[in-house]
Amino acid sequence: MNDKIYYDSLFAFYGELLTERQQRICEAYYSDDNSLQEISEAENISRSAVYDAVKTCRKELDSYESKLHLYESYRKRIKIYEKIREKGDAEISSLVDELINTETD
Repeated sequence: MNDKIYYDSLFAFYGELLTERQQRICEAYYSDDNSLQEISEAENISRSAVYDAVKTCRKELDSYESKLHLYESYRKRIKIYEKIREKGDAEISSLVDELINTETD
């Protein structure tokens, strides 16, 4: 999996645990796909400060995932939902869709 996609996913699970500044930088970098230069200009900090913040965020997000495993569990559940959908009829597929929607809300 692409690193940016992976960390964007972790950010979706654990972003609220980061500081407000880290949240802004991570959202701009991972979710909005801004460059380090664009973020440095928006935050009025150096490009290297943005790089350091992104690096720190990665470490923190990895730490949260290694302790809590929320993203790993989510991916496992989605795979199981897909298997159930393949085996079931329209009513079961509809229920699986509801389950998936509760995961992404």
